[in-house]
Amino acid sequence: MVVEAANVAAPARSLFERSRKPQPSVEPVCEYVFRPLAHLVVVALLPFRVAPPLVVAAGALTGFAAAAELARGQLVAAAVLLQLKTVLDNADGQLARASARVSVFGRYLDSESDLLVNAVLFAALGYRTHEPILAAAGFALLTLLLGINFNLKHLHRVANAEPAETMPRARGRAAAVLERIYALVYAPQDRLLERFAAWRICRLGVEPRTYHDRATLAVVAWFGLSTQLLVFGVFVAAGAPTAYCWLLVAMGTLLVPLELRRGRRSRQRSR
Repeated sequence: MVVEAANVAAPARSLFERSRKPQPSVEPVCEYVFRPLAHLVVVALLPFRVAPPLVVAAGALTGFAAAAELARGQLVAAAVLLQLKTVLDNADGQLARASARVSVFGRYLDSESDLLVNAVLFAALGYRTHEPILAAAGFALLTLLLGINFNLKHLHRVANAEPAETMPRARGRAAAVLERIYALVYAPQDRLLERFAAWRICRLGVEPRTYHDRATLAVVAWFGLSTQLLVFGVFVAAGAPTAYCWLLVAMGTLLVPLELRRGRRSRQRSR
């Protein structure tokens, strides 16, 4: 019986590892909460050969439903739907990797549907709380924090000569449309952050490998979308959704001492 159980568990572990996305840092909430939950969805969907973009669409619809419930004042329902959206958001990538069906279309669709859902969520927050300016600021800060999380991991890989995660060139008309949208929405922020990092490295007189440290990645890992939507859901369920916007302001402010610490540490290591 022990041998049989081990034989059953081994393929499951193999599938779980195959669906893992290599990362230079770990987002604890994603890795230990939502990734295992998403794996259950992957196991359920694999036999039916469900296309990963359909899971992306399901996640987006769940996010829109969460926004609708938030606008209606059904805060607990909105919070629960947000967590379901996060599970599906993790499941689409895991399903694509587990089934060897990673596609350019799916990657662009995933990135842009997340942005759209976030925009609708903060619009619903502004509508419900009658504080549209605070909600707009929260959306802008969340977008910035997510961009910093993505770009710092990318730049760390480049600095350490590791395989870098880049958005591939589109193939097909639908993917080409999404690629153009990505270029308009995300690319300017990506270029700005890359230029800032290059300017800081030049100003500090240090090597890129020294500047792009893992300690900074460990901090910004908490800026990941899974963590953010969990915290957002907690504030929503507690009846204080605007408090999440103020938390985003605090996190944005944290970037200043974080960058100063990184500059000081990189100079010390270069001596």
